[in-house]
Amino acid sequence: MIDQQGKLEFFWPWMTSIGLNLHFILDGLSLIFALLITGIGAFILVYAHDYMKEYAHTKRFYFYLLVFMGSMLGLVLSANLLLLFVFWELTGISSFLLIGFKHEKEHVRKAALQALLITGFGGLLMLAGFVLLGIMGGSYDIQALAVQNISLAEHHWYIAALILILGGAFSKSAQFPFHFWLPGAMQAPSPVSAFLHSATMVKAGIYLLARLYPALGGTVEWHTIIPLFGGATMLIGAYLALTQKDLKAILAYTTVSSLGMLILLLGIGTHLSIKAALIYLIVHAFYKGSLFMVAGSVEKSTGTRDIDKLGNLARKMPITTVVAVLALLSMAGLPPMLGFISKEVIYEAKIQAPGIAGYVTFFGVVANIFMVWVSLFIAYRVFFRKSYYGALPVKKTSFSFWIGPGMLALAGLILGLFPYQLGEVLIQPALGDITAENLKVELKLWHGFNRVFLLSLLTILSGIGLFLLRDRIIPVIRKINRKAFDFSFSDLFSSFLEWIMKISRLNTELFQHGYHRFYLLVMFIAIALLGWYQLFQLRFWEMDLSLQQMSFSTILIAIIMLIATVFTLTSKSRLTAIISMGVVGYGVAIIYLIYSGIDLAITQLLVETLTMVIFVLVVFKLPRFAKLSSKKSKIRDGVIALSVGGFMTGVSLQASNLNMKSPISDYFVENASDQAFGNNIVNVILVDFRALDTLGEITVLLIATLGIVALLKMNRS
Repeated sequence: MIDQQGKLEFFWPWMTSIGLNLHFILDGLSLIFALLITGIGAFILVYAHDYMKEYAHTKRFYFYLLVFMGSMLGLVLSANLLLLFVFWELTGISSFLLIGFKHEKEHVRKAALQALLITGFGGLLMLAGFVLLGIMGGSYDIQALAVQNISLAEHHWYIAALILILGGAFSKSAQFPFHFWLPGAMQAPSPVSAFLHSATMVKAGIYLLARLYPALGGTVEWHTIIPLFGGATMLIGAYLALTQKDLKAILAYTTVSSLGMLILLLGIGTHLSIKAALIYLIVHAFYKGSLFMVAGSVEKSTGTRDIDKLGNLARKMPITTVVAVLALLSMAGLPPMLGFISKEVIYEAKIQAPGIAGYVTFFGVVANIFMVWVSLFIAYRVFFRKSYYGALPVKKTSFSFWIGPGMLALAGLILGLFPYQLGEVLIQPALGDITAENLKVELKLWHGFNRVFLLSLLTILSGIGLFLLRDRIIPVIRKINRKAFDFSFSDLFSSFLEWIMKISRLNTELFQHGYHRFYLLVMFIAIALLGWYQLFQLRFWEMDLSLQQMSFSTILIAIIMLIATVFTLTSKSRLTAIISMGVVGYGVAIIYLIYSGIDLAITQLLVETLTMVIFVLVVFKLPRFAKLSSKKSKIRDGVIALSVGGFMTGVSLQASNLNMKSPISDYFVENASDQAFGNNIVNVILVDFRALDTLGEITVLLIATLGIVALLKMNRS
């Protein structure tokens, strides 16, 4: 249905007891993401038609891709936090399958697992934050939480919920210190890189922060934590892009930088910075999706992505070169591309950032200078350098290789020349959904000579200057990296996983050693310690007991059982020990009879008889003891046995002296006939009230019977 504000909404009750409903909403914010997902997704499918021809299992690839696309659509349309989490995890699983599509290669499997573990860990943090947020606001409905901004911000769980949710957003959107999984994921086929890690999946964290801004934004914590991590990621990504030789790795690190900038803008939290984030979101999707597809085309045509080997492709791949130049112009923020307008709005937002304007403007200019440098570097080294050192001759690319990236690059040019419709139709409604205010958005290519233009001019000229000095600067940067950063976060993560596996192996060797008697010893010791602790808390020694409550026959049977137990422990004959244990079992059955437990007595007699028969049959097949237990082992086992037995005795004595206001036996007496239609209360308890317990016992007996049958058949063969 369509509400009064023109939003398309769908609601269907699902798991109402936990607040999970199928609630979807299409508003200005979700519309931008939905258009990017479906639009770029369509171009990716066309591009992949030729790119994936040489791969096996392409039907599986397209299935994974469509599952991912559907999951992303579900994520951005969800109006319920728990439903959003379901789609969030589906995107993680489907992206894992796509990144690891070439799973026969070890480094591909490693990259896919790394991405899954990091984003999955962040997803669990986010779920915990959602639960806290739902408890704080009394609902998991995002719209209902948005109107409680003040009460949520003043709640004592606010900081905990915010940090947990940021953990999910930062891990998904490759923010420092989780940024390293994104370049590693470039092991995936280029259609995957272009779609998942430039236009859609990595934007999920951006979407989450934008969607929850009305509920959680506007606080000191929001304006401190988010800009800090966003700014650090922006600088780290831009710097590391300069040190790479793999074309897709360069683009991946520039993506990290762009994601940091988007996070930074959302963290600033002004109307202008949010507008800038929405514009740059579209700009980045256009040029980065185009560039990744161009990188795939270059790799297919030349057989390499090493920029030291590439060059002179402008003559051999002219259409691809034009597409790449348009996309690189947008990435560098040069007119007349949409990227120039975006950069102008971003600078304006940073200049007006309350409290931190100087810092974010300075670091933003530095990051953008690097982006201009990288853009010129890629254009020169790949397309306009006269030399080419590739091992293979350059192949021609088909229509499907350049139509997708060409349309995206052309969209950046057309919207740069005519940006008004973009601002009015897409940016303005989305900005209103985030800020809850009806703000007018006017975009234009020329803003006149002002501080923003001077910053843009400084950025462009500095980027060109650094590019001209590239042969002197880049070797120095690489040398500094080798000395100062002689590690990678990916290697640290791999070492951490190996450490976890080592701890797991040690844990297994310690607790899963394979000695059954030690398992029993640990279990009995734990039970005895916990039990005695509880008995001391209850002061069980203060019970009012009297020997007069026990009959002479009961005392006599108990003495006989005690003598038989001692005889069992001291006997050196297996058969004698079995008979002595049988005396103990039959004594228990007689006690049941004395206290009118006829059903229990019959069961005990049958079980004891069967056990003795089995023991006697087995004992004659056993070899003689090679080694008897040592004296220390006997003392240890005796202490443990006495501890457990004493605990059970104390529990029994304590239970007989409890004064319960409503004993559970009354419930069985009252309901046995009416609900279970049986007059034998013991049978009713076993069959109806403890049905699952009885089922478990029957299952154990069945498994034991099958094991015995298998052993007998093995003996016959």
